[in-house]
Amino acid sequence: MIPKKLINLLSIGLLGVMPWCVSAAELHPEVRQICQQIGKKLASVSPDECLSHQYVAPRFHSVRGQPILETHFPARKGSEERVPRVLFIGGIHGDEYSSVSVTFKWLNTLKAHHSGAFDWHFVPLLNPDGLLQRKSTRVNANRVDLNRNFLPAPEFPEPLEHWQKRAKKRLRYFPGHAPLSEPESQVIHQLIDEYQPTVIVSVHAPHGILDFDGGIQPPRKLGPLQLRQLGTYPGSLGNYGWFVKNIPVVTIELPHAGIMPETRDIDRMWTDLVRWLNYKARGMSKVAQAGVVN
Repeated sequence: MIPKKLINLLSIGLLGVMPWCVSAAELHPEVRQICQQIGKKLASVSPDECLSHQYVAPRFHSVRGQPILETHFPARKGSEERVPRVLFIGGIHGDEYSSVSVTFKWLNTLKAHHSGAFDWHFVPLLNPDGLLQRKSTRVNANRVDLNRNFLPAPEFPEPLEHWQKRAKKRLRYFPGHAPLSEPESQVIHQLIDEYQPTVIVSVHAPHGILDFDGGIQPPRKLGPLQLRQLGTYPGSLGNYGWFVKNIPVVTIELPHAGIMPETRDIDRMWTDLVRWLNYKARGMSKVAQAGVVN
């Protein structure tokens, strides 16, 4: 349980939804269908749990035409320009079950406690094609690693060249023949331009660490996860977010891809993340308003 004294810090009652979100009673048939599929695939996320959230009417789709879910928790009215905006992404890799499951658990926390002190936009499952098949895969339906399919910074090698020379052409890491070739990576590219996040949070597994790309002080830990920066890979979201878009990227690497963390650790990770956002991203948001950060 999250301590009561941290509720204000957590900044997590839902004050409203964007007008382009729909209530549970109005859920789009595509949303109903994919929530049923997610509930059948993941033991820790029931269809009803998935359906309990208010989603944007589907506007993005995967290679195989699966809807890519979005849900928005807006800032308190009148404070939109002053608060951190967090783009939160789960399930970039379809075989990392825990990244999707934990993202839904944090959505439950937001639904119960959102105060409007932050503005959140969640994509709980970016790669539905990778997850929702008999044997889930890291890559999407085109066999592309979405976390290598973003635009690299100019000083980095092209992702395909790096894959050929440094990644030993391992199929799990194939970046595609060109950056942003995949509809799923294009979703994040478009959301970054539309939403203009202050920070991006991406959930992965199974390294059991906290990774970070950015020019501000990173969190030292999130619950049991200690900061250990892995380096930047061309075409990764971290590379793209920070070196191309100047947006810090927090990468949460859960300990196991197929095993959920303990509830206590899920709560601790969330508490530490929001504490860091409260002190670091809020200050960075003020800098961005002054025109120092793009």
